[in-house]
Amino acid sequence: MRQSEKSGILTSSIITSAIILMLPTVTQAVSTAPVTTQWGTVSEPVYPSVCTTLRATLTQVSSSLDAADGNASNSKPDAIRIQAALNGCAAGQAVRLVKGAAGESAFLSGALTLKSGVTLWIDSGVTLFGSRNPADYDNGVGTCGTATVANTKSCNPLITASGTANSGIVGDGIIDGRGGSMITSGPNAKLRSWWDVAWQNKSAGLYQQNPKLLQVTGGSNFTLHNVTLQNSPNFHIVTSGVVGLTAWGIKILSPSAVYTKPAYACPAGTTPDVKTPATCFTPGTAKNTDGFDPGQSSNVLLAYSYISTGDDDVAIKAHNGPLSQNHTYAHNHFYYGHGMSVGSETDAGLSNVMVTDLTIDGQDASNSTGLHIKSDAAAGGHVDNVTYSHVCMRNMQTPIAFDPFYNTTNSGHYPNFTNIKLVNVHALGSAKYAGGKAIFKGYELNGQNNPLTISLDNVVFDGAQPIVDANAAHFTFGPGTVSFASSIVPSSATDVTVTGASGSSTAIDCSKAFVKLNTVMPTSPF
Repeated sequence: MRQSEKSGILTSSIITSAIILMLPTVTQAVSTAPVTTQWGTVSEPVYPSVCTTLRATLTQVSSSLDAADGNASNSKPDAIRIQAALNGCAAGQAVRLVKGAAGESAFLSGALTLKSGVTLWIDSGVTLFGSRNPADYDNGVGTCGTATVANTKSCNPLITASGTANSGIVGDGIIDGRGGSMITSGPNAKLRSWWDVAWQNKSAGLYQQNPKLLQVTGGSNFTLHNVTLQNSPNFHIVTSGVVGLTAWGIKILSPSAVYTKPAYACPAGTTPDVKTPATCFTPGTAKNTDGFDPGQSSNVLLAYSYISTGDDDVAIKAHNGPLSQNHTYAHNHFYYGHGMSVGSETDAGLSNVMVTDLTIDGQDASNSTGLHIKSDAAAGGHVDNVTYSHVCMRNMQTPIAFDPFYNTTNSGHYPNFTNIKLVNVHALGSAKYAGGKAIFKGYELNGQNNPLTISLDNVVFDGAQPIVDANAAHFTFGPGTVSFASSIVPSSATDVTVTGASGSSTAIDCSKAFVKLNTVMPTSPF
């Protein structure tokens, strides 16, 4: 439960057993309806007062700042003044980044650190660009900006919040990690971009040493509101061990239009799978650009947000830490990427996840995934009580995938998926993949008896039905329709059981569910 404090971005009070986020008001975006979560009712955040206003001095050209820092010695001109302002700000206040007197709209920085109670506020029309000099992120290992044989992390994130309470990042501005821009120092200087380095994971079996955009470790009550995060060299948002995380109205995108062509129609021979350095990127070639990855965290809300990436749009993790529990994902839109994921690390245990009013348009991309729980014996654990309701999906290779065999490594941490519920789920099909795939698997191997237990109620695929792969799965059908029920055949050999029966119901209306990303995010190429 959140604790009421006089200062900090997430001051809260208990009203009729509901938790309402309250702040001193300076300004606020148009209000959206409160969200009911497992821990109370959460309202849209409002902003704290401003302690310091910093004006931009740099001018971006066509959403790029590459002309300003070709020389590595000029890689972070704003880092000192932004960090000094954050350090000097009192709890309960914000550092606000605004346009310059002549309309300058860009800040350029290396690694920054937030402190407790302090908010970074980025105004509309303003972009905080990350340095493309690996030395500005290196944590002392010395290999940031390269791909290595050893998986020893060597890059600090662009923004770090460690052990903070009531901190956050807000505003209608942009944080841009410049993943497709050429690195300016080290062995890959002027030879590779961050995403070219990331491609070496796939092409050479190496480990990319690239910075994340935001890492929140420990602490409580962290807020993200309305801000856009794009083009991260690695994951966009990662949390670990946080109690109380609200991300409301955020937008995440990789790659943005500056690194690609409209509709991601890259010319032949320009992408990193065939050219180094690449000159054009697609979601499938901007590797490991996860959107929102809350790990070992509780009381997590993602609401009214838009995500399109080259990897998981959301990946809830539970690894080497406290139980992950009480997550709500409400009124969100996903596009390219691997959908609404749990895992792959679940060994710490995860419970009480509610996904509601979710729209996913996979754009018929390869590896496009919708509802996804993934784990394995390397880092598996108990995933319990996950509910998906009122979900609209289309243009998907794999609309549903509950799979405990994500990796073949066996470390004795066995997956166990129980009490999974799909209610009012509507898949509209795909011109490329038809009904796609639906995977329902439990883990019954290595002496384990962990069947997937799952209920399906009004789960409807239009037109062609999915190719169903079911094994060690115990289903409960109804009372609504399960359009592919005839493809799930009880069998003692495969330990597939069915309780109940597919009923008669009308698929939920998805006619107004899908929103073009470029109508809400001008930097989108589609």
